[in-house]
Amino acid sequence: MTRIRIGAGVALCVALVWGLATPAEEKESGYKVIKKIELGGEGGWDYLTMDPATGRLFIARANRVQVVDTVKGKLAGEIPNTKGVHGVALAPKHKKGFVSNGGDASVTVFDPESLKETARIKVGQRPDGIIYDPATDQVLTFNAGTKDATAIDAAAGTVAGTVKLGAKPEGAVADGKGLVFVNLEDKSEVAVIDAKKHEVKNTYALGEGKRAVGLAIDTAKRRLFVSCGNQKMVVLDADGGKVLATLPIGRGTDAVAFDQELGLAFSSNGDGTLTVVGEKDGKYQVIENVPTMAGARTCALDPKTHNIYLATAKQKAAPAGAKGRPGFEPNSFVVVVVGK
Repeated sequence: MTRIRIGAGVALCVALVWGLATPAEEKESGYKVIKKIELGGEGGWDYLTMDPATGRLFIARANRVQVVDTVKGKLAGEIPNTKGVHGVALAPKHKKGFVSNGGDASVTVFDPESLKETARIKVGQRPDGIIYDPATDQVLTFNAGTKDATAIDAAAGTVAGTVKLGAKPEGAVADGKGLVFVNLEDKSEVAVIDAKKHEVKNTYALGEGKRAVGLAIDTAKRRLFVSCGNQKMVVLDADGGKVLATLPIGRGTDAVAFDQELGLAFSSNGDGTLTVVGEKDGKYQVIENVPTMAGARTCALDPKTHNIYLATAKQKAAPAGAKGRPGFEPNSFVVVVVGK
């Protein structure tokens, strides 16, 4: 995943209809920004990880992880010394958290309650995405520099193996049955990993989808939702790789979340929209694009409250005639909460 630094796209509120729905009907989903949690602080950001058991949100912030109490709406603490941090994975079974540090090819192991570091593990170069696979009790980091994945035994805290990918990995998900799916951004494919054997057993092409980044899974219906850099979401059959739908999404996506109970997928987009995708009459369609804030391109879902959390900062106004993207106002970092 691309860590968000200074500069993101200009806000764009796009209204897409569901079939022949009228503008009034578009609003029936009820999603809107219901709250903002002001955090401030300097540094870019990347993955967001939600712990529904505690209501804590973990945010990768350049050289630390910020931990937000979403119930109280304030910062609960920080995990320091995480150089070039990209993401956080939680292993509730062991009461452990794992942080991918892209800057020094390591994983920080921490206590989710105290937020204290308990160990440090060396992995492949430039670890980016990181997930916990409960079926094999492993944490996997997806390493952009070495184009592979490092499997870590969650209980022992030791490296259990390496999965060769041969391409730049991005977002990843586990199906809970021993398979792990990961986007190969530069090949516009999804790799299917046998997590127990530490090998790729298949790859799925994405058709019209290019530069795959965000990935989520419907474990009940066995569907993958892939958000791509060319403003497409591709819905795949997780067991065969068949493309079931290709849908328009906002610009600048970097993450997808799926609400298993509601059957909805959400693409967070840097243009300031959250694309909501659902199934109607057996077909996947865009329900609407919910206005959020410019730069809010990463997200996490709380399955208990069904709220979606996004992160961004207030953009500076670009000087007349200036080239490049605008920067962000100092100390303006904020968590945007979307719900009903």
